[in-house]
Amino acid sequence: MSRVRIVGGAWRSRLIDVAKVPGLRPTPDRVRETLFNWLGQDLTGLTCLDLFGGSGILGLEAASRGASRVTIVEHDARAFAALRQAARALDAEQVEVIRGDAVRFAQTASERFDVVFLDPPYNQGWLERLEPWLDRVLKPDGWLYAESETPVGGLGAWRTTKQGRAGQVHFHLLQGRQE
Repeated sequence: MSRVRIVGGAWRSRLIDVAKVPGLRPTPDRVRETLFNWLGQDLTGLTCLDLFGGSGILGLEAASRGASRVTIVEHDARAFAALRQAARALDAEQVEVIRGDAVRFAQTASERFDVVFLDPPYNQGWLERLEPWLDRVLKPDGWLYAESETPVGGLGAWRTTKQGRAGQVHFHLLQGRQE
């Protein structure tokens, strides 16, 4: 196990255990600080979905900053177990951890979220596979956050409004087209 630190909110500075899973790369502190500056530090009342849970740090940061409900989806059994343990250790009742496939979850979602986090494994085409299903999981006025190995100009109806780069990580905040 390795550990990652929550950088803001009620659980600021708390460390959570991260499963050693090949390809799992928690979003760096500096990138998370930038993301939550973009979103606003207070997410009170918002619902959030982290479709590629991994370490769970994006969803847990959102919960720490007041999100009313956070759903984290993770396929890998070891990462899923570590996520459940982290949520229990934080007494994070607003966090639901689901073991499953991100695309299948998006295809069958019955609810739309205010913020959706996409930090999939790189070079496997996950963003492209999810693109047709984003309308099912994201409210029209919601925010979409995406990390990738290359710059992203848009996904479906969402266009990049802010972007940055940290090492090999390209990170983007997207918003729906304003009609």
